[in-house]
Amino acid sequence: MSISASLVKELRERTGAAMMDCKRTLEETAGDIEAAIQALREKGAIKAAKKGDRITAEGLIGLAVSADGHKAAILEVNCETDFVARAEDFIAFVQALAELALAHSVDNPEAMQSLPFAAEGVTVEAKRAALIAKLGENINLRRIALVMADGSIGAYSHGSRIGVLVAMKTPSPELAKDLAMHIAALQPLVVRGEDISADLIAKEREIYTVQAAESGKPAEIIAKMVEGRVSKYLDEVSLLGQPFVKDQNVKVAKVLAAAKAEVASFVRFEVGEGIEKKTVDFAGEVMAQVKAN
Repeated sequence: MSISASLVKELRERTGAAMMDCKRTLEETAGDIEAAIQALREKGAIKAAKKGDRITAEGLIGLAVSADGHKAAILEVNCETDFVARAEDFIAFVQALAELALAHSVDNPEAMQSLPFAAEGVTVEAKRAALIAKLGENINLRRIALVMADGSIGAYSHGSRIGVLVAMKTPSPELAKDLAMHIAALQPLVVRGEDISADLIAKEREIYTVQAAESGKPAEIIAKMVEGRVSKYLDEVSLLGQPFVKDQNVKVAKVLAAAKAEVASFVRFEVGEGIEKKTVDFAGEVMAQVKAN
C-alpha cells in the first residue's frame, strides 16, 4: 500500500526513528501507526542488546538543580564516540535524564529504567533503546548522584565532560560556584584530610617510607620525613588543604573561614574516568594482513 508522507512524519515525530525506518515499518504494518510504533520499539531493543557489549567511554555529564537551589542531580551517560556525544538527540537525552533524576530523587541507574520519559509515553529504557537504534552506538547511563544542602548548591560544568556539585551548609551561592570551579580544576578527593580512608593513608605512608629509606638517613629522621610527606599529601587531596584556584596564596579553608561558610559535600564526575578504553593498533592490523597475504 502507499504510505503518505504525513503518516511517516507523524511516526518519526512520535518515535524519533530514522525516516526510512519509519516508512519501511509502516509498509510492514499496512499503515497501522500504533503497530509501527511497537515494531520500532522492538527493533530498537534488539539493536540495543546487540550493541550492549561495546565499550562506552565517551559521553556527557548532565546537571539539574532545583528552583530553590537546595537539591541537585548529576549523572554520566556514555556512548562510544565523541561524534555521538555531540549529537542533539544525545544531548537532549542526557539533560532530560538529569531532570528526571532530580524530580524523582533517583540516585541509581537501575531505578531510572522504568521511569516515564517526558511526554513520549515510553520508559527511559525504551527511549535509550530507541536512541541506540537511531544513533547506531551503545549508550549507557553509568552513574547518578543526588546532592542536598541546607544552605546552597554550587554547580559547574566544564564543557560537557566534567561536572561538579558542591553542597554548602550556609547560603553562599557565589562562593559555592567558585568552589565548584575549583574542584573541577584541582580534583580533590575529599572535603577534609581526615576524610581520607585509613587504608589509603597506610598505602601512601608505605610508599614514602620506602622512598625515604633510600636516603640513608637515621630512622628518626626518616620517620619525620614520612609524616611530613603524608601531611602534604592530605593537603593535596583535600579541598580545605588546597590553595584556592582564584588565589593561590590562600588555602580554601581560610577562604571559607573568612566567609563564615562551610562545605558539607561535593561530587565531581568526569566522562570516562575509570573506564578502560580499547586501543586499536591500526598499523599492526595492516601489517598482520600483509603478512597473511
